[in-house]
Amino acid sequence: MVEPDAPVLSPGALPRLRVAAFLLVLGGVVAWDAVAPHLSEIPGWPEVLIIAFGVLPATLALIYLALPLWSHRRLVAACLVVFLVAAVVTWRADAHLASNFLKLAAYTCGGWMFLWLFEELAWVVLIAVIIPFVDTLSVAAGPTHTIVNHHFEVYSAVAVAFVAPGGRAAGLGPPDILFFALFLAATVRWGLRPGWTWFAMTGMYSLTLVLANATDVSGLPALPFVSAGFLLANADLLWRRLRRGATSS
Repeated sequence: MVEPDAPVLSPGALPRLRVAAFLLVLGGVVAWDAVAPHLSEIPGWPEVLIIAFGVLPATLALIYLALPLWSHRRLVAACLVVFLVAAVVTWRADAHLASNFLKLAAYTCGGWMFLWLFEELAWVVLIAVIIPFVDTLSVAAGPTHTIVNHHFEVYSAVAVAFVAPGGRAAGLGPPDILFFALFLAATVRWGLRPGWTWFAMTGMYSLTLVLANATDVSGLPALPFVSAGFLLANADLLWRRLRRGATSS
């Protein structure tokens, strides 16, 4: 049984410590992304493990640490526009390091804005059930399959990269980051488990990288994994909330 987050994991707790942690993690990830391409390559499983259990969790921790901002609608909407424009400008200027973090921030703001459209927790659960099928079809024989296999430069331009030594990178597309941010913010909005949800969803994304390497495929659909992480981390709470809602109606 997963218990609710302790106060230290609460998104509203210790704002100064949270800001300090955000700046520290951001500095570390930016420094890594700047230095990693100049290091010697470590091919095979070590490369996968560095990304899956180091770079990816550290980068996604930025979304968790920024989570208290999700409900500041005007700020988030303004930031979405600014980050998107800046991401395009910096990418075209070959400032890919800056563009990478601007894309991460823009997609996060997009996920938070998308959540504003949801009036009930049941809607979020429904999306979590539906999107794995849509993403699987897209990766198998849809737009994602076409872009990744025939227009990889387009995918590189829009994906958030997680850099390994030597400069090779794994990537998550815009929907992967958007729904990660949406589900995480939903746990705050409806009193679920933000900390455990972050651990579960991040762990699932790491598992995606490990499975992709083990099966020697170019990519796996990531949204089924992030949806599973959200649902598993909050299964008992979701069941009680939805059952209570059905009874009251």
